[in-house]
Amino acid sequence: MKHLAPALAALLLSGPALAQSAWPDIQTALYGDAPLLAQSAHVTLDAPYRATDDARTVLGGHVVAPPGQKITSVTLVIDENPAPVAAEFQLTAPQAEFAFSLTTRLNGQTPLHLVALTDTGERHMAEAFLKTSGQGACAAPPGTDPIAALATLGEMELAFLPDLTAASKSVNTRLATLAGKVRALDVDISHPSHSGLAMDQITLLFTPMRVVDTIAITLDDRPYLTMTGSISLSENPRLRVSIPTGTTTAEVGLRDTDGTETSARTSLAAY
Repeated sequence: MKHLAPALAALLLSGPALAQSAWPDIQTALYGDAPLLAQSAHVTLDAPYRATDDARTVLGGHVVAPPGQKITSVTLVIDENPAPVAAEFQLTAPQAEFAFSLTTRLNGQTPLHLVALTDTGERHMAEAFLKTSGQGACAAPPGTDPIAALATLGEMELAFLPDLTAASKSVNTRLATLAGKVRALDVDISHPSHSGLAMDQITLLFTPMRVVDTIAITLDDRPYLTMTGSISLSENPRLRVSIPTGTTTAEVGLRDTDGTETSARTSLAAY
């Protein structure tokens, strides 16, 4: 699906398309004539009513596969962003249930779509509408010094969590992980996420695009999932994903669009 990103961006930036809903064209580009089960009870899209910070808004989803099926991929679409496919999760180990949250940037108010594919070929969809503060974060200048950001680019801090919403450094979280009650993985990433649309305030030249391309997660030495990112990820993005109960070790590999590769590993205290 990655090769569709430039075409989708060109489609949304073409002008007249912005006056109408972008979703029909996005749906055709991504899925062709394949049917989507709209407003499926198996998919929940987590988003605020209104974003308070367009440069860093947490979006997420929760998918429960129909009986006898498993989830193989989940795609988050921010319709009116220049790169509408914000993130795609390919589950190397298909799951009966999967949840995630991710910090994103928003170009303006927009419909959102979350599409989950099962191993039987069914596509279940949820949709929502998100209002914003009108800051237009996709082309906004970075919040940190681009030169200084290179010093820590690709560094990651990993943490096991008892659930997707737990505070990563709280006492309760620490006690839960010590007891082996692990259901989620927190991945805190240092990366400037240059969209390619922001102008350097001194040179007046556009800062070249450089974003997180892929995140590969391995659990207990077995591949779990790969996430493909985009310019819709926020600066210094933070990712959380649900993981199977009983997980004791996690390794995360990052690759960005410039080819830089980094990795990080964590394990429960007893391992």
